[in-house]
Amino acid sequence: MRSDLRRLLDAAAAAAKEADWLGLRRRRTSAAYYMARDGAFDQAIGGVDDGVMVEVLFDGRFAYAATPDATPAGVARAAASAMVCAKAAAGRGVYPFSQAQRPGTVAEYRTPRARMAPVAPDGVFAFLLDSCAALKASDEVIQTTSIVEVGRYDFEIVSTNGADIEQALHYMGTGLQAVARRGDVVQLRTANGPRGLTRQGGWELLDTEALLADARRTGAEAVELLGAETCPSDRRTLVLTPDQMMLQIHESVGHPLELDRILGDERNYAGSSFVKLPDFGSFQYGSKLMNISFDPTIAGELASYGADEIGAVATKQLLIENGILVRGLGSLESQARSGVAGVADQRATSWNRPPIDRMANLNLEPGSTPLADMIASIEKGVLMRTNRSWSIDDYRNKFQFGCEYGTLIEDGKLTRTVRDPNYRGVSSTFWRNLCSVGDASTFAAFGTPNCGKGEPNQVMFVGHASPVCAFADVEVFGGGK
Repeated sequence: MRSDLRRLLDAAAAAAKEADWLGLRRRRTSAAYYMARDGAFDQAIGGVDDGVMVEVLFDGRFAYAATPDATPAGVARAAASAMVCAKAAAGRGVYPFSQAQRPGTVAEYRTPRARMAPVAPDGVFAFLLDSCAALKASDEVIQTTSIVEVGRYDFEIVSTNGADIEQALHYMGTGLQAVARRGDVVQLRTANGPRGLTRQGGWELLDTEALLADARRTGAEAVELLGAETCPSDRRTLVLTPDQMMLQIHESVGHPLELDRILGDERNYAGSSFVKLPDFGSFQYGSKLMNISFDPTIAGELASYGADEIGAVATKQLLIENGILVRGLGSLESQARSGVAGVADQRATSWNRPPIDRMANLNLEPGSTPLADMIASIEKGVLMRTNRSWSIDDYRNKFQFGCEYGTLIEDGKLTRTVRDPNYRGVSSTFWRNLCSVGDASTFAAFGTPNCGKGEPNQVMFVGHASPVCAFADVEVFGGGK
């Protein structure tokens, strides 16, 4: 397909001869979504979306125009429109950009897949119905839901300065949910969150044996929570499993470190950040156990790729090292504007959106503490699993998160299950109280497939991996407080 894109590039360049630089990004998305509810087929949705974004650089300003008409004439019209926009922005640029922000990268990336041949739809439906049956742990389970979503993103990028990038990203997500009721008590339990188990890979990710085991556990725990006491309200050591650390990293580290947010670009829609540009290089974000990496090179994590959508090569970078903030989540554009080191993270949700700063795989590096040793060291604590609710202020500073399932830790042992566990804190104070980081055996990766940002809105896939972690002196509380 790249030969066709080069032909389209020639047509676009002829229509925008005054451009200092011109690039084309073609994006084709195909996806299918299957769902069963209460042991019966509920829905199947599929679709394909394809188009081309034309981008021009003129007098230090980038401008865009997109079209679903991937013919030379269609792309030429889009290029001419982009030039009109670039000229109309004369005197209004936020920064004098150059081709340095659009490297001539040559790269290719494909999601590693162990099984490329798809499971037939009747096989998917059989799994969905079987998993609903497995979720039905007792008559007190009043609703079961099972989903499978599968898709791929194909990217092609060419430019007048030699960029030639082709990427094919394949993903699959599964969701298992049980709702149980006993009298006035209603509890929801999911397997790692509604869509948390979303990863890159092939059809090997539909591991029916493992998923059905997850479904049986999920249903049983929903029923167990009906008879559990409410989480206590006090201050104690909080232990979070990776499927909750996913949300903690996303909201209190990922979004605050986005350079475009710090520069003010997101203030009108999604807020700003408690982090300021002078903080980079010196701010004590967390304890010395805190090491956060940006790493789109991990095979299988949801937001892995070879290069971002302006051609910056993806490499692993530490954002927070031994608790010190050293690097931001900012693309080549934001790095030029801010003077702060960043990463290859300029991405878009579709062919008709310009790429912006987006976190990709944002991970907490493993420590050296086995889970058993971590629990044994805690006199008074609570272990919380799986995010249920979240609230955080516009500066990504004060937060309050709720989980589905809790277990008290008393005198070094996991004891009683508690329901409706919640906790709150302030981002930097919370991370400075990070007191124990699990070893590699506790490390797991999950996905956030619905992170919204930008005007107009862009919904993106993000990956988060983490070990089990413990935080000292955290305010925890039960439901209704």
